[in-house]
Amino acid sequence: MAELQQVTSQSQFKELLKKAGRCLTVVHFQAGWAPQCGQMNDVMAELSKEHPTSSFVTLEAEEVPEVSEEYEISSVPTFLFFRGGEKVDRLDGAHAPELTKKVQRLAASGGPAAAAAGGEATPRRGLNERLKELTSAAPCMLFMKGSPQEPRCGFSRQIVGLLKEHGVQFSSFDILSDEEVRQGLKTYSNWPTYPQLYVKGELVGGVDIVRELAESGELGNTCPKTLSLEERLKAAINRAPAMLFMKGNKEAARCGFSRQILELLNGTGVEYETFDILSDEEVRQGLKTYSNWPTYPQLYVKGELVGGVDIVRELAESGELEAVLRGDS
Repeated sequence: MAELQQVTSQSQFKELLKKAGRCLTVVHFQAGWAPQCGQMNDVMAELSKEHPTSSFVTLEAEEVPEVSEEYEISSVPTFLFFRGGEKVDRLDGAHAPELTKKVQRLAASGGPAAAAAGGEATPRRGLNERLKELTSAAPCMLFMKGSPQEPRCGFSRQIVGLLKEHGVQFSSFDILSDEEVRQGLKTYSNWPTYPQLYVKGELVGGVDIVRELAESGELGNTCPKTLSLEERLKAAINRAPAMLFMKGNKEAARCGFSRQILELLNGTGVEYETFDILSDEEVRQGLKTYSNWPTYPQLYVKGELVGGVDIVRELAESGELEAVLRGDS
């Protein structure tokens, strides 16, 4: 099998990408002190057997800071995917199944870069529509690194603190979880850095502007104040036509019942969104009373409770689930 290639300098890194041409190159930004990096190198070695035309590279993040800073590497392990010298995807964290999926998809299909070469207009228009939906997903949307509970950079931590201090009600999107959104939003809003705060779909700015608004007393007028619990619950169950309140998310269910209902919903092919009740205790407890339904998961369609996993299973077995999710019955 091909050995993992080691990069020790910025010039070597650039030369490697140049030589790789249109072949997929996977770069693992690692650290010798992190045991999970060694484990992910074992995964990389196995993937190199399965994809001999792709290159698999390791780079000590702290020893080649020029490259790490250029690509905003803030934690290890982080994986970047390149084709034709351009970054086409990113994965933060030690997620072996997700790394395998990304390599398989990009190696087989040619990845986002190839799609763009075949016709830029349609993918770009589709991305812009998605960004418009995301920036308008809540009255106040914060695009940040990490989550309000666990910010993954100092600027994100600062802006979360300012918003909470002034009682601003906001939702957030972790840009580290979606490289397409992370890069696309910079162009969409002509704002090159994160975090980014949006109100009613319009960009307010980053942490410096939010701090200025806070100091001038204008932040409360610019951003919506904290909603009542009932208002929050109504907004949450109506956030998408089909909303699933569960433990965890689509990628990582955190209880057996949530895992079962995901399998049933995914089998219909109908789009739906999820809300992790473990991330918000107020919503978790409040929704039980609001809908008079004491357990989770809970599925809502057009703001109305459908039920839990048993009811969803019955609908699937009777062939009615897809129609219910689409709001046809």
